[in-house]
Amino acid sequence: MATFLVSVYGCSPKSGEAVVLMKTDFGDIKFKLYNETPAHRDNFLRLAKEGYFDGTLFHRVIKDFMIQGGDPDSKEAEAGAHLGEGGPGYTLPAEFAYPTIYHKKGALAAARQGDRMNPEKRSSGSQFYIVQGEVFGEDKLTKIENQTRERKKRDIFNGLLTSYNDSLNRLQQTGDETKMLALQNMIMAEVNRVYAQEPEFSIPEDVKEVYKTVGGTPHLDGNYTVFGEVIEQKNWMEKIGALFGKHYGFEVIDLIAEQETDARDRPLKDVHVKVEVIRE
Repeated sequence: MATFLVSVYGCSPKSGEAVVLMKTDFGDIKFKLYNETPAHRDNFLRLAKEGYFDGTLFHRVIKDFMIQGGDPDSKEAEAGAHLGEGGPGYTLPAEFAYPTIYHKKGALAAARQGDRMNPEKRSSGSQFYIVQGEVFGEDKLTKIENQTRERKKRDIFNGLLTSYNDSLNRLQQTGDETKMLALQNMIMAEVNRVYAQEPEFSIPEDVKEVYKTVGGTPHLDGNYTVFGEVIEQKNWMEKIGALFGKHYGFEVIDLIAEQETDARDRPLKDVHVKVEVIRE
C-alpha cells in the first residue's frame, strides 16, 4: 500500500513537464503541469510569467471539496466583496484526458461557467481550483457512476433537442398532446440508441483505489479540465524548512481549506497567492 500511495500522491514530474511554485500565506505548493493539456499548461505558464496571479486571493474555499483562486478582481478586494467573475477576457477549450488524468487530491483544475451558459465546458482563462476532496467508499463511487451515466444520457438528449425545437414549439402551440408525446418518445428512443453505441461508463479500478485511499472529487471528472497536480516530495531546503514549522504541498491545501469563510465561501482572512515558473 505504501508504494501505491507514493505513486499517486504527489508524483514527481516526468521529463519535459513544466513545474510551477505557488506561494501562499500558509506555505508553498509545487505543481507539475500536464503535457496532455497543452492549452491550459501554456496559458497558466504565460500568466504566471506575467505576474497575473501575484496578489490574487483564494476567494472560494469549501472544506473537503476544493480551494479556488485566479480571479484578478480579488487583488486588494474589500472585505466581503463578491468575487469569482473576473478573468482575462477569454476562455479555453476543454481538454479532458480521463481516466489518465482525474480529480484526485492535489489536482490543479480550471474553473468555468455552468453547463447552461457553457455547454462546451470551456474553461476560465485564469480561475483555477485545487482539489482537497474526501475519501470515498464503494457505495458512493457506484452512485457517482450511475449519476455520470444519467448525465451522459442528458447531454445526448440536450444535443438532439435543438434539431426538434421547431417541431416541439409547433405542437405546443396547437396543443396536440398525442403527437407531442409521440415525438418525445421518438427523441428518447434516439437517445437510447446513441447511448448504447458507447461502452457504459464505469470508474476504472485503479482510479477507484485512489479515490478510496487518497481521496478527491470524482463527480467532477469529465466536466472540468484537470491540467496539473501537486508535487509532494521535498528538496533538502524544504526538508529543513519543515523542521522549523514551514508547510508544503498537501499540508497547505488542508490548512487553507480549514479557514473560516463567509456565506459566499470567501475566507474571512485573505489568503494571498503568488505563482513562479520553475521549469517550462
